[in-house]
Order: sequence, then C-alpha cells, then structure tokens
Amino acid sequence: MLRLVTIFLLFIFAFPVQAQTGVGMPPPEGSTVLFDGTRELLDENWTYWEGPRLAAELPIKWKIVGDPVDDGTVVSSKDSSAAGGLYGAADIVTKKKFRDFRLHVEFLITETGGNSGVYLQNRYEIQVLDGDSTIHGMAAVINEKISPYWPYNGTGQWNAYDVVFRAARFEEGKRVEPAMVTLYFNGVKVHENVSIQQVWGGPNSGIDGGNDEGRGITDTPEGLKLQAEGHDVRYRNIWIHELDLLEPDTDF
Repeated sequence: MLRLVTIFLLFIFAFPVQAQTGVGMPPPEGSTVLFDGTRELLDENWTYWEGPRLAAELPIKWKIVGDPVDDGTVVSSKDSSAAGGLYGAADIVTKKKFRDFRLHVEFLITETGGNSGVYLQNRYEIQVLDGDSTIHGMAAVINEKISPYWPYNGTGQWNAYDVVFRAARFEEGKRVEPAMVTLYFNGVKVHENVSIQQVWGGPNSGIDGGNDEGRGITDTPEGLKLQAEGHDVRYRNIWIHELDLLEPDTDF
C-alpha cells in the first residue's frame, strides 16, 4: 500500500493538474456572474464608462443577439457611438469595482480585423484584435507583452481569456509594486506573472491614462471594462472571483 501511495504522489508532482480554463468554463462556487447572455444582467451589472470621450447615453446600446455558434444569446459591442474606432465613446464597465481577481471572458470576432479589448481595473488592456500578432495584437498585454497569437480560434469561433490579476500595491501613496497578470488563452498559458508598468492609449483609454502619460497609477479598485470600437465583437460567459493576493504571484 505504501508503495502505491508513493507512486501516486510521484505521478501528481510529475504531472500537475492543469488549471481549468477555456471556452465553456463554468463559474466556480463563490464567483459573480457578470454577464450570462441576458439583457437583465447587462443592465444590472454594467454601465457606460464616463471617460472624456463618452458619446453614448444609457440605456446601453450594445445589442443582445443570437449566439452564432451555440444556443442562447450574447452581446455585441457594435455601438454606433464608437463607429470609426472611437474607443472610450461607448465602452461598458462593471458597476462594481475590483482589486485582485480571477476572471473568465469569452469573445467571438465576427469579421476580419474586428477590434475590442478587455480592460482589467479599467486600466490595463488585454487586446482583442483579429489579424495582429504584434505587441498591440491579440491577447497581448498591450504594449507590454507581445501577442501569443497562435491559440486564437479565428473569426466566427469562440475564444476564452482566463486571468488572474493582482492590483498594484502602494505605501504612503507611492506605488511600490506594479500590477501583475497571468493569462490563459483558449486553455494555453501564454503570459505568466507579467508586470504591467502603465496605462496605454491616453485619457480615452482608461482610468489613469491621462496621468503622467499613463504612468501615474492611482490606488483605487476599478471595474472590468469591455471596449467598443465600432466592430461586431460578441461576448458571453463573463464571471469574476475576487481574491486577496498577498504575494506578487498570479500564476495558476
């Protein structure tokens, strides 16, 4: 019996269980479902981000539409107020604000070159952009860590981001540790413990974007944001689980 237990433990350590990630991943116990495909949760949990370029008015004009692949409904980011790539004009953000968390988001790009973005704490963008594998491209920690493009399923197919995020830490009002993120893209770990130095894209991009050219990060929890750039990018199955990460480690 002892020999069997030893073999089992060796197996566990040699082949660790992979994090449960990817398309269709249900929310674990204790999570908050931010969007389930219904208008009810869209209006209950989300609002327009009141940034300097806001042009949209409530109620949210992102439309609930049929899922192009599976049964059910999803939401489209094609808001006319953001036509022509005017990010910040019709971005939606959660009403609740978060510090450290585990996040799951599923997205489908309907057209070549489709563009959106997932903003952690309404500051740090994980890019959603078909056809771009640069530091500004798909699944990039934008302008900080280059796109790991290859796990992308392509247009017309669902994709999933699974994230653990740790907010920046401050002492006496001064940032002493940058924000940090680990990201799985369609079940593949593509970024591990990436430190994020600043907000990119200026004041229309997110909170603190206009502070010292994005380097003036403030010590506030903020919401999850989805970007509108006038493209038809669909979202579904968005949930979040709040964490309290004492150590600077987001690996999972």
